[in-house]
Amino acid sequence: MLKEVGMGLGLAAILFLVISGYDVTPILFMGLAAGLLFYIARSRGMLTATFNAAPAACRPEVCFADIGGQKTAVNELKEALDFIKNHEQIIKLGIRPLKGILLTGPPGTGKTLLAKAAAGYTDSVFVACSGSEFIEMYAGVGAQRVRQLFKTARDNALKQKKESAIIFIDEIDILGGKRGQNTSHHEYDQTLNQLLVEMDGMKVNDKVRILVVAATNRVDMLDPALLRPGRFDRQVKVDLPDKAGRLEILKLHSRNKPLADDIDLEKIAQETFSFSGAHLESLANEGAILAMREGCVKIEQRHFLEAIDKVMMGEKLDRRPAREELERVAVHEVGHALVSERIRPGSVSTLTITPRGQALGYMRQVPEDDTYLHTREYLENQIQVLLAGSVAEELVLGNRSTGAGNDFQQAIKMAGQIIRSGMSELGVVDPEILPPDLRYRVVSSIIRGQEKKVKDFLGRMKDAVKHIVHTLLAEEKISGERFRLMIKQHLIQ
Repeated sequence: MLKEVGMGLGLAAILFLVISGYDVTPILFMGLAAGLLFYIARSRGMLTATFNAAPAACRPEVCFADIGGQKTAVNELKEALDFIKNHEQIIKLGIRPLKGILLTGPPGTGKTLLAKAAAGYTDSVFVACSGSEFIEMYAGVGAQRVRQLFKTARDNALKQKKESAIIFIDEIDILGGKRGQNTSHHEYDQTLNQLLVEMDGMKVNDKVRILVVAATNRVDMLDPALLRPGRFDRQVKVDLPDKAGRLEILKLHSRNKPLADDIDLEKIAQETFSFSGAHLESLANEGAILAMREGCVKIEQRHFLEAIDKVMMGEKLDRRPAREELERVAVHEVGHALVSERIRPGSVSTLTITPRGQALGYMRQVPEDDTYLHTREYLENQIQVLLAGSVAEELVLGNRSTGAGNDFQQAIKMAGQIIRSGMSELGVVDPEILPPDLRYRVVSSIIRGQEKKVKDFLGRMKDAVKHIVHTLLAEEKISGERFRLMIKQHLIQ
């Protein structure tokens, strides 16, 4: 409104001068120059940035009940937020106000959702921004934006008659990285210093109590000054969900979707080990898309199973390898599957030669119960599964291919893990000071030992490999149940 009034008054003044006989060319030139400078300054980020707080009427209603699989993180966060809710009790007890909460964990685990739920839990104004919004090539811009961020939070809280505001800074490692690392650009240090000053200036008796909630997946990169008491007083770990957490998230994301009677969300949760909340949301959405594509009125179990492959590997590709190459891919994947099934019966979920992403084919395993500690036997078994594809190619086709390159890299990595964990013949050693030739010999010994076991087993199962490969080439995809039935029939014969 003020802008329109100003433009109208300016135009009226110019018309008055023209009618009065004055030369307005210099005024027009200066106005054009000023407008050009304003445009350049705004486009380069030299003017004050505006941070928008969501109005109370249109703020997304997110509560902790909408966040699944993060019970521990939610409880820790609620405990910290009670400092804001119980304001009078804090003053009576002389407790220093909580100034910051740092959410750490992998991408897609729900850190932003937790921050939004925190705003709803405390009935606070919510102002969100990203660490990358503060850094510019011009000195002082970042510090100015930090001041403006806190001013926006206070002003919006007063406008909405709220007593508290939550500022959420995503990817704070960009803004709060260790000082002194960017020697050629001091803007990073100035911006971080201003954030520290603003957090130090918060008092328990302020009209608007501000809590800074930040998120990062690189806590090791943050400046120690940010992590000391009085700045980010609490660190809440937001990890990948376990099986029970994944089941809870799947139920949340499928509650508004029509599910068929054959849906088994517990099985889906078991097969999605290491999936984040974002992955599971995408899985539920992709399952619904697949059902719509087929004209189904309800989402079936096969749609969710197909969606797992899509989320993990990508969309199916139209390219069709040559027959000879397709046979090699089938032999490779059957080798993986047979050894996996021998080591852990029931472990094969799907076997396919349909290209997805960078893979020409793949064997998907049913993950074990969530485990975080591994024995040498477990690692050696995984090495056998990785080597089985290449060994099967050699036994059936007479030679190997480059398709096993990634398998070999993972096998070498696992052999290195055996050494690092003190489970090799070397005992407890520091891998960093091991002579390269000694490390090479130990890794080679581990790999060769497991390769011999795989060769012995697949040599006895050569006929089964050929039979399953023939079926896989004809059908392109075999379920785990069908695969196990084919093995059983071969053993009976």
